Amino acid sequence: MHKKIVFMGTPLFAVPILKSLYQNGYPISVVYTQPPQKSERGQKINKSPIQNIAETLSIDYRNPQSLKDNDEEYRFLKKLNADLAIVVAYGQIIPKEFLSLTKNGFVNIHGSILPKWRGAAPIQRSIMNLDAETGISIMKIVEELDSGPISNVYKIKLKKNENAQEISEKLSLLAADKILDNIDEILDNRANFSEQDHTNATYAKKIKKTDGMINWNDEANKIIGKINGLFPSPGAFFIFKGERYKILKAEIGNSLGKIGEVINDKLEISCGNNQSIKILEIQRQGKKPQKINEFILGSQIKKGSVIVNV
Repeated sequence: MHKKIVFMGTPLFAVPILKSLYQNGYPISVVYTQPPQKSERGQKINKSPIQNIAETLSIDYRNPQSLKDNDEEYRFLKKLNADLAIVVAYGQIIPKEFLSLTKNGFVNIHGSILPKWRGAAPIQRSIMNLDAETGISIMKIVEELDSGPISNVYKIKLKKNENAQEISEKLSLLAADKILDNIDEILDNRANFSEQDHTNATYAKKIKKTDGMINWNDEANKIIGKINGLFPSPGAFFIFKGERYKILKAEIGNSLGKIGEVINDKLEISCGNNQSIKILEIQRQGKKPQKINEFILGSQIKKGSVIVNV
């Protein structure tokens, strides 16, 4: 019997999952994605990665500004009468009245081990929290955010110094593989969904640029977690003489100094608990990323400089 699937997603994270379904013969009737966004300088309109791949694969797509109080999209989905909606980092809340518009509901692939890290930024928050593992959860969408019953969880270890971009790629490919192990049972209403333990829920708040500000009173591990968790965007940073410097890669050092002091010519900076971090890659405001050996040749940040917390 011909099944109809709706796919809802926006960023690069969702692309391998959509491609996996398409390439394995699962019929995607329509794709929903966020509308194109103006670039920061406003010169260019950027389509979402999911819109780009939908166009490449000749899949119909829709990109409403919002589904809330959207009668046109409600009527469209009701008429479509799809078997299932799969949601992967769509970036919009699915209104309660939409959830009954497919025969088997709306299923979300979420980038954490639920009920831990419900919300907008689970990958970043797990790295910043120095978690030992993360994963993906396949869950039914209910009215409350990321709190629906779960059919399967797949875990990976978080290795030292892996950043959010690398973990996002790993989880995306894992999801692209594992959705194929689950979708037939979900479509045939044979999947076993179990309630989450809501008492253990934690929340991954949306990342703001200001979350990237480094506090040199923190221990080295916490600073490294912030650098890795916020790579590539918005990035962990410090301010020196009015300029922003984004740290792209660093490791724990072994030198001592005052909090925020540049201890040596290799840009090793002292931090909390008598620890330090060695910066390996850095990006000065308005400039290209640089390896530390290249950066220090022309830098105004010298041994003995002190970077104060703002």
